[in-house]
Amino acid sequence: MPPTLEVECTAEDCDIDMFELHYTYDMPDDVGVADFSCPYCGGTDCLEEIEV
Repeated sequence: MPPTLEVECTAEDCDIDMFELHYTYDMPDDVGVADFSCPYCGGTDCLEEIEV
């Protein structure tokens, strides 16, 4: 099963609390939270990976 990445947005003015990124096996191994932006507020430095 391809990996998923659970992410939270910590921006105070953003109303999204968490979201999951589902991607294919073709995604490079070094892709991480820093490569994405929040789908709600557009922020990048406010994203943190949720460790489960």
